[in-house]
Amino acid sequence: MNPSFAQDDASGRLLSYILRHHPEAAGVQLDSHGWVDVDALLHGIRVMGRNLSRTDLERIVRENKKRRYSFSPDGKRIRANQGHSIPVDLELLPEIPPDPLYHGTASRFWESIQLQGLLKQSRQYVHLSSDRKTALDVGKRHGVPIILRIHTGEMLKNGFSFYLSENGVWLCESVPAIYLEKEKDF
Repeated sequence: MNPSFAQDDASGRLLSYILRHHPEAAGVQLDSHGWVDVDALLHGIRVMGRNLSRTDLERIVRENKKRRYSFSPDGKRIRANQGHSIPVDLELLPEIPPDPLYHGTASRFWESIQLQGLLKQSRQYVHLSSDRKTALDVGKRHGVPIILRIHTGEMLKNGFSFYLSENGVWLCESVPAIYLEKEKDF
C-alpha cells in the first residue's frame, strides 16, 4: 500500500472523529453549523501528537472519494458534510429525492428494522443513497449485507422531509417500516 495513502486514510479517520463526533479531542469547538477554524484544527491535531499540514488537509478534502469534508468559500474553515453524532445545523433545505432511495445494512439488523424502521441511532439523520451499489458497499461494512428499498414517493405524500448533503448522501429523520422493502437480489 502506498505510504501516503495509508497516512491520508488514517488522517481522514481522525478528521471524521474530530469533525463529526469529538471536536474536544483536538481542543476545538464546532460552531452551530459544524464549522471549525482550519488553523485551530491543525494546531489541535499537532497537540494530539499527529502531524497534518495544510497541504495534507487540502489533499484529503480534495481526494476523499466520499467527499466527507468541505472548506468554507474563503478556505478558513472546514466541516464534515454529514454523519454527525453531535448537534449541528448543516443548513440543509428539504429536497425532492428520487424514488426509490436505498439503505445498506447488515442482515442481522433486519428483524429489528422490520419492527422499528430505520432510526438515526446516534446520528442526526438516517443515511440513504440513490443507488444500490453504494447501499451494498455500506451494508458490507457491517456484516452480511442487505439492501433496503425506501418508497420515498409515499413518504413525501405523507409529510416526510428529505435533505441532500453536500456529498450526495440523502438524509431523513427516520424511515418507518411500512416504507421499506428488502431487496431480494443484489
